[in-house]
Amino acid sequence: MPDWLIERGIGEGRTVRIAGGEIVAARVLLDGVVPAGSIIEARLARAGKVAIAEAGGQEYVLRDGAGNATEGQAITIEVVRETIPGIEPWKRPLARISGEPPRDFRFDAEELQFPAPHDTLEDAGWSDLLEEARSGIVAFAGGGLRISPTPAMTLIDVDGTLAPLELAMAGAKAAARAIMRHGIGGSIGVDLPTVQGKEQRTAIGAAVDTILANPFERTAVNGFGFLQIVRPRRHASLFELAQDRAAFEARALLRLAARETGAVQLASHPAVHAVFEANPAWIEALARQVGGPVSLRSDARLTISGGHAEKA
Repeated sequence: MPDWLIERGIGEGRTVRIAGGEIVAARVLLDGVVPAGSIIEARLARAGKVAIAEAGGQEYVLRDGAGNATEGQAITIEVVRETIPGIEPWKRPLARISGEPPRDFRFDAEELQFPAPHDTLEDAGWSDLLEEARSGIVAFAGGGLRISPTPAMTLIDVDGTLAPLELAMAGAKAAARAIMRHGIGGSIGVDLPTVQGKEQRTAIGAAVDTILANPFERTAVNGFGFLQIVRPRRHASLFELAQDRAAFEARALLRLAARETGAVQLASHPAVHAVFEANPAWIEALARQVGGPVSLRSDARLTISGGHAEKA
């Protein structure tokens, strides 16, 4: 099986790495968000040590400035961090001046047919992955993680019923796997059970090193059981995407509905219903997939994740 697979859905592209029959890494490419790695034409809106470029109605922060370019000048920029939805809608994407010609970002992955009779992503646990993202809870043998994105960092709390050293080791490994599985970047704090002895704390840190892919940096596990990890943050993690809850659930429901045929009605929580009404192109695309008209029904009795597709 190739390293990455991509499934192009409505409103998003779903990319995964599968190993041992389960998803070990995932990234969602949102429609309308210019992916990190893209090189695009822009206009310098504000010069200075920290400059602002504008492209397609979106402002990009140039932390390294814009060199000799003057305000209003056409420039070429490389996107280095995408828009982060959810808890940070105010934070603008980052870019830098580029001397290369414009090019779209291309994700090197095998493209899956979708919808298809065989659901490769679901067989590997896509629904479980979404549930982890929406709940913030990741279970492991003998304990669990509670993962909380904040504007400053992603916090991972480890708890369970194992002995402190055993729980700290298992929790650190589970945290590292969750970081990879959900594409968590930036500053990450892991709160482990307190473990006495430098040798034991060093072993816990070394276990994390065997799981996380480079590049990353980390601190040692301190005497209070806290470990900090820093990874490049080029896009939103699945936990961050789930903070924009109504849109997250709308796209999840569209994936489920795509497996239907003929006339379909989408029953959903009013907040999810509002997302559908604001994106009529999504409903038109679903109608083409199912081969029939798609209608919408708002139902306040449903939970925000409890939407479903039914025969119209």
